[in-house]
Amino acid sequence: MTNFLDEAQALFPYTQALRRDFHMHPELGFQEVRTSGILARELRQLGLEVSTGIAKTGVVALVEGNQPGPVVMLRFDIDALPISEQTNAEYASQTPGVMHACGHDGHAAIGLTVAKLLHAHCTEFAGTIKLVFQPAEEGLGGAESMIRDDILQGPRPVRALGLHIWNEKPLGWLGIAAGPVMAGAGAFKLTVKGKGGHGAIPHQAIDPVVASAQIISAAQSIISRNIDPQQAAVITFASINGGEAFNVIPAQVEMRGTIRYFEPEVGKLLGQRLEEVARGVAESLGCDAALALSDLTPAVINDEATTRSVQRAAQTLFPAESVDTRGHFTMGAEDFAFYQQEVPATYFFVGSTNAERGLVYGHHHPQFDFDEAVLPRAAALMAQSALEALRIG
Repeated sequence: MTNFLDEAQALFPYTQALRRDFHMHPELGFQEVRTSGILARELRQLGLEVSTGIAKTGVVALVEGNQPGPVVMLRFDIDALPISEQTNAEYASQTPGVMHACGHDGHAAIGLTVAKLLHAHCTEFAGTIKLVFQPAEEGLGGAESMIRDDILQGPRPVRALGLHIWNEKPLGWLGIAAGPVMAGAGAFKLTVKGKGGHGAIPHQAIDPVVASAQIISAAQSIISRNIDPQQAAVITFASINGGEAFNVIPAQVEMRGTIRYFEPEVGKLLGQRLEEVARGVAESLGCDAALALSDLTPAVINDEATTRSVQRAAQTLFPAESVDTRGHFTMGAEDFAFYQQEVPATYFFVGSTNAERGLVYGHHHPQFDFDEAVLPRAAALMAQSALEALRIG
C-alpha cells in the first residue's frame, strides 16, 4: 500500500526550498506572476498538462490516472498580504510591505509536492486529479474569478478538497469535520453625519463622534440580545475615521468593519439590526446614519461524504486521536466556500504551531511563521484524501 507520508518526508527538502523561495518573494492577489511561473515550470517538468493565465495568475494541472474515471479538484491558494514582515527569519520577505503571513507560501509548496506524489502513482488509480493554484484568496475574489473562467469545467470535478496550515493549533492536530467549519463574512461601511463646529462650543455642532461611539457600544447588544445564544456571530468595528484637528468637531465619521456568521439567516439579521441600531442611535443625537453592507463569502460548509473520505485518509496516516471532528473551527472566512456552492467539497486544517520554537503567532501577524514539519504531513494527507475521494466518485 502506498505510504504517502514516508514519500512526502523524503520530498521535504524540495518542499521546504519551494516554500522558502515563495516566502522570500511574496506577491499580492492577482499579481502572483513570479509564483505562477514557478508553479507552471515545476508542473510541466512532471509532464503534466498545465494551463496558465486563469483569473490572471491562476495555474491548473491535470494528473491523469491509468483509465478514465471521476475528477477530483485540489485547490491551493498562493497570494500574500500587504504586511511588513517582522520575523527575522533567514527566508524573510525581500519585498517591502508584502509578506506571506497566512501560510499560502506553504500551500503552494504543498500543492507541488502533492503533484509529485500523485504523478508517481498515476498508474494506480482511475480518474483525474485537477490541481488548482488560485490567486487572490485574501478578499479579492480569486475563487469567483476562477469560477468565471470556467475552472469547474473541462473537466468538471465531482468533488473538491482544500486545506489550510493552521497556526491556531499545534503541529500534530488535524481539523476534519463535516458541516460548518469557517464563517460567512460581510463587510460594512457605516457613515454618521452631523454638523461640524468648534470643539470649544459643541452646543453649536451636532457631534458625529459621540454618536459613533454610542453606536459601537449599542451594536454589541445585537450579539447578546438578538442572536440565538447557540448561534455564532461577530460584529467588529475595525476602522474609525473622523476629523483631523484636535479642536474641530467633524461633520462626518466613517466606520468600517465586518460581520461573521455560519447561518445565512443570522447574517441577514446582523445586517438588519446593525442598520436599525445605527439609525436609531444617530437620530436620537440629531445625526443621520447610513449603512452599506456587502457580502464577501458564504460560510465554509463541508460535505458529509467527502469529509468522511478525508477522515479515512487521515486514519491511514496518523493516530486517530489527532483528528478533531467537532467543526466550527474559526470565525475566519475563506473563498473556498464558492467552490462548495458548485460541487461537494471539504476544507480541512493542519496544525502548524510549535511553542518550543516560538512559532506561535497567528495568521496575518507580522511575526507569523509555522513549523515546516507540517509541510509533508499536509501533502501526504491531501494526496491520500484525493485517492479516497476518487474511490467514492
